Amino acid sequence: MRVAIITESFAPDVNGVANSVLRIAEHLVARGHSPLVIAPEPAAKKYPSREKYPVMRLPSLPMPGYRNVRLALPSKQIKAALQEYRPDVVHLASPFVLGAWGGKAAADLGIPIVAVYQTDVPGYAAAYGLRPATRAAWRWVATVHKRASFTLAPSSASLRQLKEHGVQDIRRWGRGVDTTLFHPRHRSAKLRSELAPNGEVIVGYVGRLAYEKSVHLLSEVAKTNRVVIVGDGPTRRKVAKALPGATFLGSRSGADLATVYASLDIFVHTGPHETFCQTIQEASASGLPVIAPASGGPLDLVRPGVTGLLVPPDDPDAIADAVALLALDPELRQRYGRAARRMVADRTWEAVVDELLDHYRAAAASRPEPVATQVELVA
Repeated sequence: MRVAIITESFAPDVNGVANSVLRIAEHLVARGHSPLVIAPEPAAKKYPSREKYPVMRLPSLPMPGYRNVRLALPSKQIKAALQEYRPDVVHLASPFVLGAWGGKAAADLGIPIVAVYQTDVPGYAAAYGLRPATRAAWRWVATVHKRASFTLAPSSASLRQLKEHGVQDIRRWGRGVDTTLFHPRHRSAKLRSELAPNGEVIVGYVGRLAYEKSVHLLSEVAKTNRVVIVGDGPTRRKVAKALPGATFLGSRSGADLATVYASLDIFVHTGPHETFCQTIQEASASGLPVIAPASGGPLDLVRPGVTGLLVPPDDPDAIADAVALLALDPELRQRYGRAARRMVADRTWEAVVDELLDHYRAAAASRPEPVATQVELVA
């Protein structure tokens, strides 16, 4: 199949959307399909590009307050690119800005659209103190997704959320995880001795440092535990102030990241606005017990009392109590970690992309006629 993936973010960006699109495109190529990725130009002037498929970059501007996130500018190039590439289906990855333009162009051309919901933009608006904008954000999400043949939601919580806000024709589709890269065997005694020289239990967080991730909620944990933070972002200074004794490793990737995961004892995710939460899958594949808020994607990814613990959102004391329970019981940590590894064993990217291909084929089988969309975007 010829697939045009229009994404709000792509490598070298480090986030869930960029990473999942990269893996999807790689596995499409491996299966003999032909992806085209359309994405915003990243902030870096020079960046490694090893893709075995075409990538079209569009001019972009930094998002106010979060300069690492780039917003693509409106462009007629999208429609021209789709006309030239003639895809069987258009995949909108977390559509909001660029995805809205891509969806309109595809609808005008009569190309089937599969929209993948990945980012809780309305929830992020609330986290950034823009709560009055959440209703408008949901209206926009519903408008963009109405152009799709159907929407793919990554979790049961996001599926319910989309239905509540008027999005129709929703199917469930999760994410894959590299269970070879993320594996308990990568645990490093050397790294552990550097991070916890006295043999302390190591509690880790991996992800962006941004307001919606609420990493400052580890403040109570950091008072009595060795805390390791992997990632970077606009709240780096705020988090460092809240966690004065924590170790910050910055952004890590590949084998380096896998070694850090496997060398932790407990993984904690703090953000309450996750539509999925890929880092929980990576931690699970690494054989770690997981503590996460009982909201959004983690509800599907953590089995309380089996693979980890769910706690009330935005509750630093509940997080600290859960960490204390696991920190005092190494046998319980190991049991949860083994169960977590088993739970994600069959969630490979190969299997997940095969499911995605079935969704592509279903959309392509009911190819629509070109139509003028009701909502016009102002150039």
